Amino acid sequence: MAKFVNFNFLPSHAKNGKTSFWLALIGNPAQFSLERRVFHSVSIGLIVVSVIYAPYNLIAGLYIGSVSALLIGLFFFQQYYYSRFRDKPHNNALFGLMGLLVFGINYFAIAGINGSTDIIWPAYLLVLLVISPYQQHLKWLVIYLLWFFALHTVGYYYPEFIKYPFNTGKGQFIDRMTAFPLPVFVIYIVVRFIRRNYDLERLDAQQKTIAIESSKEQIFRQKEELEQRSLEKDNLMSIISHDVRAPLVSIQSYLTLLNKNVLGAEQRHSIEKSLESATSHTITMLSNLLNWSKSQMGGSVVQLEVVNVLQVLESTIEMARVYAFNKEILLSNTIPFHLMVMADVDMLQIVMRNLINNAVKFTANGGMISINAHIVNDECEITIIDNGRGIATSDQGNIFSIKAASTYGTNNEKGVGLGLVLCKEFIERMGGKIGFQSILNEGSKFFITIPLAE
Repeated sequence: MAKFVNFNFLPSHAKNGKTSFWLALIGNPAQFSLERRVFHSVSIGLIVVSVIYAPYNLIAGLYIGSVSALLIGLFFFQQYYYSRFRDKPHNNALFGLMGLLVFGINYFAIAGINGSTDIIWPAYLLVLLVISPYQQHLKWLVIYLLWFFALHTVGYYYPEFIKYPFNTGKGQFIDRMTAFPLPVFVIYIVVRFIRRNYDLERLDAQQKTIAIESSKEQIFRQKEELEQRSLEKDNLMSIISHDVRAPLVSIQSYLTLLNKNVLGAEQRHSIEKSLESATSHTITMLSNLLNWSKSQMGGSVVQLEVVNVLQVLESTIEMARVYAFNKEILLSNTIPFHLMVMADVDMLQIVMRNLINNAVKFTANGGMISINAHIVNDECEITIIDNGRGIATSDQGNIFSIKAASTYGTNNEKGVGLGLVLCKEFIERMGGKIGFQSILNEGSKFFITIPLAE
């Protein structure tokens, strides 16, 4: 069954104009090999040349040349049609034998060594080598060389076999001038196709090499990242296992002492106060851990809505005020009532709870913490300022990373180091930013920015 031209393979930028038409004639590179596309191109050129040469030779009295041109044109048309539209590859043997026959006849019919046959025939051999498999190249080269020597030898010893259909001078000039463009045209097409194919393959190889190198780098980065995450999580689990176990052991010891009835009222009060504080910190730690784990597994979905900053944070601040009161810390809140932002309520509360609790944790008894909010560059900036311990310069680089070491508060409050990591992730998910300024032994200022409500 015939296969008709399919223009769908053409790229969008080449579906118009000459390029589209030429590609449709010679075939899609994805469907046809280089050899077949070269053959299609040469065939089209030789068919056009034959249409010109056949009547021209007939008018010039070169009847053999006219018939030869007609035969070559018909032969190439038949081979081109079956190769391009019926997907039946050209016949290399028939192609090679046709050249031997036509050029053999033309050699004797058109002036022998003084004619134009010797100009055209190397170009024909070039095409034959391009469109033939590699294993046939040497065979065709030997056959054509032997045929060339045989024809010239016969012509030399039997000059009467050679016909001279034109006069020396003008006739020979016209014969050469009309014959020369044919091999030049063929060589041009062959060299152009081979060069273009080489350039395209080289470019493709370079792109593949770049892609492979990029892929290797990406795999290496992913490997390093996975190893780093694995190490971080191992360290995290080690800290968690220790910090969760400690209050549980304390509770177990306290219950054991209660069962033995060996504790006085004052001792019980002191131990219970200590256990309350430890349990509170452990609950905060577990809450941060669960929120962080949920965010890492993609379970935290941001639900942005228009909210009033003060209304959303008021309960969070009041809860922190109780914690601050136990350390005799003055906690002031000056957030204006009118500020409206686009935020996820739960995430914003978690972020502020961690930042305020950190401020209380690292501020000594009798210290001060202020919470404020104002508009900066069309965004809402919320600040938490304390006069606590501050952060050493050497520790500031990893403050929002899981690499940050967990530190004890001014009353030996313990954390797991996830609070600020969680804050950064949640703030960025809401389209905001987080930052800080801190001086060791003087205090810290943490600030978050979130978009204003439109």
